[in-house]
Amino acid sequence: MSSLLCQFYVPMARKAHRAPRHMLFAFLAILFPITSLALLQHASLPSAYTEIFSNVTEQAGIVWRHFSGESPDRFLIETMGGGVAFLDFDADGLQDLFFVNGGETPRTKSLSSVRNALYRNIGNGKFEDVSAKAGVDRVEFYGMGVAVGDFDNDGFPDLYVSGFPSSALFHNNGNGTFTDVTARAGVKNAGRWAASAAWFDFDQDGYLDLVVTNYARFSFNEIKKCELNSVRSYCEQKSYPGMPLTLFRNNGNGTFMDVSEKSGVAKLVGRALGVVAIDVNDDGWPDLFVARDASPNLLLINKRNGTFEDSALEAELAYDENGVAKAGMGCDAGDINRDGKPDFVVTNFNDEYHSLFISTASLLYSNQTVASRLAAYTKAYVGWGTHFIDYDNDGNLDLLIVNGHINQVIESTRLDVKYQEPPLLLRNNGNGVLRDMGEQAGSVFQSGYRARGLAVGDFDNDGRMDAVFTRLDGTPVLLRNNVEQKHAWVGFELQGTKSNRDAIGAKITVEIGRRDMVRWIAGGASYLSSHDKRVIVGIPDDSTLTSLKTEIRWPSGTIQHVSMPKLKQYNKVVEPTGR
Repeated sequence: MSSLLCQFYVPMARKAHRAPRHMLFAFLAILFPITSLALLQHASLPSAYTEIFSNVTEQAGIVWRHFSGESPDRFLIETMGGGVAFLDFDADGLQDLFFVNGGETPRTKSLSSVRNALYRNIGNGKFEDVSAKAGVDRVEFYGMGVAVGDFDNDGFPDLYVSGFPSSALFHNNGNGTFTDVTARAGVKNAGRWAASAAWFDFDQDGYLDLVVTNYARFSFNEIKKCELNSVRSYCEQKSYPGMPLTLFRNNGNGTFMDVSEKSGVAKLVGRALGVVAIDVNDDGWPDLFVARDASPNLLLINKRNGTFEDSALEAELAYDENGVAKAGMGCDAGDINRDGKPDFVVTNFNDEYHSLFISTASLLYSNQTVASRLAAYTKAYVGWGTHFIDYDNDGNLDLLIVNGHINQVIESTRLDVKYQEPPLLLRNNGNGVLRDMGEQAGSVFQSGYRARGLAVGDFDNDGRMDAVFTRLDGTPVLLRNNVEQKHAWVGFELQGTKSNRDAIGAKITVEIGRRDMVRWIAGGASYLSSHDKRVIVGIPDDSTLTSLKTEIRWPSGTIQHVSMPKLKQYNKVVEPTGR
């Protein structure tokens, strides 16, 4: 009898190993009725049903939908958008949401107006659509991404919306409305297919500058025809010649100067998508990492004289181990192995694996994609938005990644690759080895999506980082973090004075006992998206809280020490004006 049960149970359990827990309990109860009561009692525990992240989109009142203009002409731009941002546009202490729509194509028109959406956070997990009232609902181009930054240091975040064949800058008026100042500011980026953008102060003058990743040469008048299994499909990215980056310097008077040529970035032609601004070599000046699609990635070191130098090849970030440029989409930077130096993650196409690069000495990076297990988790996926996120506040940066294929007919050629793909929540063990938390993460992580942009932020101010991602031709997904607060945490909200007001470029070092934890306020990151600029540092259980100290290196170079910041709340820190 026991032999028969084992023969029955083992294959069934293998099939059901990813099934919901209540189904497993019911199955075991049929096999072992004597212990069914105990199993049901265990199943009734709240922890058995608590998702790490729950989908609260409907409860939040978010009904906006993305429109790609998907057409029989199969324009590649239809597969790429759109972005999303967390921002507190009305300075009420609550993170609001902004979504970027796509647009119409020559042969596909929308039944209603294609609009962006600004949702005001009204508390208690609810949002209201204030797009039209705020004046940011419409743009005259095909929308892609969004970058949030206070470019005039007036205390209210402004919006840069990227797209094709132009982009737009919306100035926050501080009264719930925005004004389109693109023409006056000189940041239209005319004629280019702009993807991600990042605000950062590359010349350290206290005003945020703007870098824009331009993807490829494109025109709706040029129709490319490609097939997959005799079915009309999207042509690969290599069919579209790449473009250089655009770098706008902030003049400090509401206008910008295009310094792409002068800075040296105009010569770097390729299909650029993701960008993150962070101080790579710890010299106090922000550098750039750029993820590019079938073009070598870029590591642009700030030479502190208005120019940048690409060091990606020497740093072993440009290509994979076979000398091939992967299809890089999104990227982020963070200290995943707790050595105080920024590491990089890049999302790529299926069969290429998403990449994890760990910093070593002298600007050399070690490819830990396989060793971290990231390769095993991502072989079948096409990745887009990604972000380092300490979702459980244990002090270790974990990874959140959203995925989704571009070809509807991919499943007719591959059994292992799906058109709609699940997000990934990968837990870091503290040494840079990742574990897939899919079963515990929640139902969203066991479902397929055509996900694109991803942003993280604490919309309910509980010290647990939440997230939101967009879906091609669908409603976004807002994820609330439900993790039990087993660890303490300390939050920081920085306000620059000599530095840019957003403190983009600041480095925060929290000393917990004998352990230093380093975080940065980066510019850009992920894919087409922008994030809550507050910083949360999780405090592990074994910490000596009596010695908790913080050092802030502001973008201006000012060093500030904060002794015993308050735990389990956000500490607002203003940059000192004196020495």
